Amino acid sequence: MMLYSPAEIARTLGGQAKARRLALGMRQADLAAAAGVPITTVRRFEAGQNVGLDVVVNIALALRAERELLGVFTVPRAGSIDDVLRRTRQRQRARA
Repeated sequence: MMLYSPAEIARTLGGQAKARRLALGMRQADLAAAAGVPITTVRRFEAGQNVGLDVVVNIALALRAERELLGVFTVPRAGSIDDVLRRTRQRQRARA
């Protein structure tokens, strides 16, 4: 079950990037130059339109948000010993 649509996530990420850019006192042109992308790409990203992963990474780096970006796909913490054991068994099967 999806809690958010891909379009909602894109709009949210674009809005968060815009808020961070403004908090850093950057113009769209400044961000575009720092990220090495055209200003139209920054505008599209901030508006929630599709851009490539390389663009997202370059914008995150320019906004000094690489740590946040790297935290996107973290492994969930175990809630119980059963979770730990289940993950251990899954890793062992994956190696076989």
